[in-house]
Amino acid sequence: MSGAAWGAEARFAVYYAPARESAWWQAGSAWLARDAESGECCEAPQPPELTRPLAALTEAPRRYGWHGTLVAPFRLAEGVTQAHVLHATREWARTQSAFALPVEAATLGDFVALRPADAEGESHIRDVATSALHTLDALRARPLAADLSRRLAAPLSERQRALLIEWGYPYVLDEFRFHMTLSSSLADAKERATLVAWWQARTPALGPLIVDHAALFVEPAPGEPFVLWQRVPFQTGEV
Repeated sequence: MSGAAWGAEARFAVYYAPARESAWWQAGSAWLARDAESGECCEAPQPPELTRPLAALTEAPRRYGWHGTLVAPFRLAEGVTQAHVLHATREWARTQSAFALPVEAATLGDFVALRPADAEGESHIRDVATSALHTLDALRARPLAADLSRRLAAPLSERQRALLIEWGYPYVLDEFRFHMTLSSSLADAKERATLVAWWQARTPALGPLIVDHAALFVEPAPGEPFVLWQRVPFQTGEV
């Protein structure tokens, strides 16, 4: 994807994605039945306790690819090119240092996700996301009035509404909660519990996430699957 060019409707995002050669990338991509970097479909596992195919439970996160959000998807401001985004992200990444992030599976609302397993990890990854947000905000196109009104109509706290207006996304800064989504919204609590148990049994062997780079993802056009465009290494790859 390094030489790809996208139109004005494309959205760019800065995500965390495990290293391509890592067991975490393979496990997460298989779970979502899609490798966002290669574009290939993957064979998803099937927890025996499920009464529906796993693919039916992961449709929403499959489109976004295996990731944890650092900077939410945004369209480019007037005069900003994808080359500007790549350069700014690379320069920002050089100011960051690698670290290990222990994670656990949990239910968040009505979906299942991986989240930091302790407060220290939560704080560390929030600092990374905050730094990226401040660095890249000048590249972001401000939302149209109609889009902003639609987003403000969602059930948000006053703080989240203020963040949405200022930053284009309500879950930033003190409202940021790092997570890697493992399911669509699931009304069935038993299904959610099954997915959590499946991952709880496997995360010890996979170990912590190694956060030694970020990844630029692109949504080429509204509703299309996100693709992993570029990986941008941190200042040091050693943990």
